[in-house]
Amino acid sequence: MENNHIKDLYQTKRSLELEWEQDHINNGKYTINMVRIDEEIKKVISHIKVAEAKEALLQSKIEAAAPEFSIAG
Repeated sequence: MENNHIKDLYQTKRSLELEWEQDHINNGKYTINMVRIDEEIKKVISHIKVAEAKEALLQSKIEAAAPEFSIAG
């Protein structure tokens, strides 16, 4: 479930990057709109970091809670 959220965040980030690139191609210079897009990208990156940290924490909790199995030969 969380993994889909992270994928959505990465897609949002990529979409913003493409919007930024298109704005740059159309205007040939750094614009106010590109500043706005940069800020949105930074926010999305922050959300990605938080979501990935939560997922890593959950995974480590699952691994710590899982019983260890030993197969005696």
